[in-house]
Amino acid sequence: MPILTAIIVLGGIGILGAVILYAVSKRFFVKEDPRIELIEQLLPGANCGSCGRSGCHDFACACAKASSLDSLACPGAGNEAMAKIADIVGLSPVESAPMVAVLRCNGTCHNRPVTARFDGPSSCAIV
Repeated sequence: MPILTAIIVLGGIGILGAVILYAVSKRFFVKEDPRIELIEQLLPGANCGSCGRSGCHDFACACAKASSLDSLACPGAGNEAMAKIADIVGLSPVESAPMVAVLRCNGTCHNRPVTARFDGPSSCAIV
């Protein structure tokens, strides 16, 4: 009999908790601009921050609220995706030059410019 009582009590608590969570989720539901999800699907989803925003969702929110896309560009998505984003938000697309990584030290510690002196153990192999 104690096992049946425990099952009924715990089951009732679980159902009551589920009903409360459902009611709270419906009461505090936040409606979001549907364009944000469409824009986010076009982005790479890396959340790299190379656009200057905290992630792809923040960039999508900024694009949906922007009056111009002049200062908004996602280097990871490229110009094709930015053109599609411009179509979604109804603004004119802005072309940006592709970003290319440049290795200035030529790959070795000897070729890089000396900007600081390190007084610890060396990590570069001297050949």
